[in-house]
Amino acid sequence: MDQDRVFMAMALAEAEKAMQIGEVPIGAVVVGPDQQLLGTGYNQSICLNDPSAHAEMLAIRAAAAQLGNYRLRDCTLYVTLEPCAMCMGAILHSRIQRVVFAAADPKTGACGSVLSLQSEPRLNHHCSVTQGVLAERAASLIKGFFKARRQVKKCRC
Repeated sequence: MDQDRVFMAMALAEAEKAMQIGEVPIGAVVVGPDQQLLGTGYNQSICLNDPSAHAEMLAIRAAAAQLGNYRLRDCTLYVTLEPCAMCMGAILHSRIQRVVFAAADPKTGACGSVLSLQSEPRLNHHCSVTQGVLAERAASLIKGFFKARRQVKKCRC
């Protein structure tokens, strides 16, 4: 869908913000049922000294604050890398309806790569997942970041 590409491009712009400050370049946006932008986020775990400051978590927090409700029913989360188990926990708890991610994460991905929490039958909420939207751009951004990081290990917070 063209709309998915538009919102993923916004998430990629968020990822670039993370890269500019030396964080792993992952970005996320939450979009409401009327296609309104409700929240954005980019990785800030290092700068905030907070292991939960992943792009998805920050975008979900911003969207919940915007709506005045932690339940984000009928919302879609766009993220540049497949969410981890922690982020999927927040996604499911917030009742997000759909997750769209760009690049798969074969090490910690919890939407099909390592785990499939979105469809775990023992959990009380499930969401649909679309993968691969602008995947090459997202993967290139992350690969470039880690290539540069191996050469210089410094955060510019």
